[in-house]
Amino acid sequence: MTGADKNVVEQSLRIKARPETVWKYWTDPQRICEWWGSAAQLDPQPGGVCRIEMGGGNVMRGEFVELVPFERLVFTFGWETSDGAPEIGPGESRVEVSLIDDSGDTILTLRHSGLPGSFSELHAAGWAHFLPLLVAAVQAPS
Repeated sequence: MTGADKNVVEQSLRIKARPETVWKYWTDPQRICEWWGSAAQLDPQPGGVCRIEMGGGNVMRGEFVELVPFERLVFTFGWETSDGAPEIGPGESRVEVSLIDDSGDTILTLRHSGLPGSFSELHAAGWAHFLPLLVAAVQAPS
């Protein structure tokens, strides 16, 4: 979380892969399941669905808002109603992912905004758990 706004989660990390490779792990349903969920429905175009089934039965659902290939993607984020799911409806928050090329590596910055204050820490912990899994999936030997 940022100090200025407790309703925003921002995390950055370096991935030893080019942005074109990292991009696929956000836009390809099979690849996103290697690090984030157990099943995914993705239509990576503005207005397209972004739906990730998580372990435990919770489902994140939103839609893609903006896609600049290999540089930036933005999607809305929320949870379908189920036992144990945070009370943030589908599309009620926003995730922005930027990918910056740095000598062949990627600097990924994720900014999750619009979170109710009571859920900011939960989502900060969630991203702190899942983003290293993204790094491991991208950097895994083929």
